[in-house]
Amino acid sequence: MGSHACRSCSGRSGDLVLDLGNQPACDHFPACHDPGPDPSYPLQMWLCSSCGLAQLVGEPIVAEEPLGTEPEALVAQAIDAVERLAAAGWLSGRSRVVEFASPHGGSWLGLLTDRALAPVVDGGPADLVIDSFGMMHNADQSAALAERVARVAPGGVLLLQYHSLETIIRLGQWNALRHGHFAYYSTSALVSMLQSNGFSPRMAWRFDLYGGTVLLAACRDSDACVAIDSSVDTLLSEDFRRGVRDPVAVGSLRSHAAAHAQGLRDWLEAQHSDGRTVLGYGAASRAAALLCRAKVDRQLLPAIVDASTSKHGLRMPGTDIPIVSPATLETRTPHDVLLFVPDLVTEVRRAFPEVEDSGGTWVDVEALRA
Repeated sequence: MGSHACRSCSGRSGDLVLDLGNQPACDHFPACHDPGPDPSYPLQMWLCSSCGLAQLVGEPIVAEEPLGTEPEALVAQAIDAVERLAAAGWLSGRSRVVEFASPHGGSWLGLLTDRALAPVVDGGPADLVIDSFGMMHNADQSAALAERVARVAPGGVLLLQYHSLETIIRLGQWNALRHGHFAYYSTSALVSMLQSNGFSPRMAWRFDLYGGTVLLAACRDSDACVAIDSSVDTLLSEDFRRGVRDPVAVGSLRSHAAAHAQGLRDWLEAQHSDGRTVLGYGAASRAAALLCRAKVDRQLLPAIVDASTSKHGLRMPGTDIPIVSPATLETRTPHDVLLFVPDLVTEVRRAFPEVEDSGGTWVDVEALRA
């Protein structure tokens, strides 16, 4: 794809590693009474040969996503991250914090103000600059990182949290590719991006969220900061073994996409033939491409339950599947509830015991692969 310029280094040498064809904008949830067809756009991932950044091809698509509810797993991970940072001494002596917000929520500011760090609201520098799943939403990755490092005060630290490309390849999470998510970071690519801005990673922490997320702490090369911890080298070694810069390894996501879509359709058709009632849970943007690729409609999946009231009365992009309130789980007593956000499993089992009390089963959609 010679016409695409890397969003980080501007290089034009790279490979198209995943092409899902035209897909509806995953954050555009039409009203149930809107018959469509919904607008669709190419959904492709390109891997830069120069800096190694995996990225979305195409221009930004503006869609107003209905406000979702913040999963407990995301809240718990933020608490865990702040505790680990404090235990490792990264909060000691720091008093000012800047947070670059993510459209998906998950602010750490409350946790950090409880530890005596004051938010900087005037655009000035801070001792601690945080981006948790936010920077990936910027089409211009070079400008986005430059904006963040510019806010780091002398002696300060930049914290970047991301869903790692190593995880995406290892678990076959092909539907991490979504409109509006412009970058898919390996630790290897982020190190290159940081070095081009005069920063180096010093320590990293891993979390189970989304199957494997990373929090990276980086400082200016000119600052007398802590030495590089072995945790960074471990991640870089794992990246190398997984082939995060190898277009063949990253391109394995194509086969995962086909197997996942076929597995979902086969399972839903089998449940339908057996007369079992199936509902979905979690009207997440990641579910849109899967449902469309599997050609699932409301005959196979009558509804998807979601806790967000702003999504009720809407339907999934590119399908006729309505989004309904959690009360439906009690009134329709499903045999199976298909969970589209696996991180919610503990939360939903506790919140909706009636599903299992009536003999129903929670089914992880990620496990349905042909």
